[in-house]
Amino acid sequence: MTYGMIATWRMAYEGVAKMARELAKGGDAGQSIVEAIKMVEDYPYYKSVGFGGLPNEDCQLELDAAYMDGDNFDVGAVAGIQQTKNPIAVAERLSHERFNSFLVGSGATKYAREQGFEQQEMITDRAKRMWELRLEEIQKNNLSPYDGHDTVGMVSLDRRGKMVVGTSSSGLFMKKSGRVGDSPLSGSGFYVDSEIGGATATGLGEDLMKGCLSYETVALMGQGLSPQKAVDQVVYRFNDKLIKRKGKAGAFSLVCLNNRGQWGIATNVEFSFVAATETEKAEIYLARPGKNQTTEIEVATAEWLKAYDLRIKQPLEKLTR
Repeated sequence: MTYGMIATWRMAYEGVAKMARELAKGGDAGQSIVEAIKMVEDYPYYKSVGFGGLPNEDCQLELDAAYMDGDNFDVGAVAGIQQTKNPIAVAERLSHERFNSFLVGSGATKYAREQGFEQQEMITDRAKRMWELRLEEIQKNNLSPYDGHDTVGMVSLDRRGKMVVGTSSSGLFMKKSGRVGDSPLSGSGFYVDSEIGGATATGLGEDLMKGCLSYETVALMGQGLSPQKAVDQVVYRFNDKLIKRKGKAGAFSLVCLNNRGQWGIATNVEFSFVAATETEKAEIYLARPGKNQTTEIEVATAEWLKAYDLRIKQPLEKLTR
């Protein structure tokens, strides 16, 4: 059988590229998800996931993560976990629990500690500086505090036909203590069925959780739609519905992969993502809304990639967000 991986954002590239090579050799879909997301969680320059993630209003880092096995629908998730190096690994462990498979706050942190998961301070000097700058902007310009909410979400298919999805995020920058978005919520932030495919979302959780977009995308693939047609239909119809009912829609994007290794992506903003299959090397793409509720997709240019790298690695003393 074939294999494949798709993930939200450029930050997923190194993990997807590495684990796609393992999938090509017969690696496990679940292991590929955990290891690829851990690479994102561990990299301090990715400011919306794991170590170096964006703090809440109290300058504390509360992390969300989820893991779902498409063979048996086992789900594990954490929300508001603190001082734990790899929330995705905790979520994967919880997916094997018959009860208590979704833990939040101090309960999630206690579970991780008791189970021997590595504990560490997750806020970096860079993240603290970002928080301080945001406070200055809020006070100077009377701005809304909330800015930034990029989740890394991945779907994986291995040669045995197993499919797995995982997510990890520090959530909304400057969020209220205890706030949880869509990322750890099954059906909204993620969903997978190995007999059909999987999908995962990123964007403003408060709007994404108003629908079950990941589940709906998988359901439409199950009805015979291609991944691209399914995700286009789900994203753009829901975007229009939100605008009609509420007057606006926050930024959100979905990626999906079916059990034949075909992928799709839809977004209401410009958005980067990564995909790799048996016939396509790992590549970074840019997507944006197109005409007639379709999506325009192109390979990221060398100039875009260079600008991205310079932006996220801006020296601390010159940091202006």
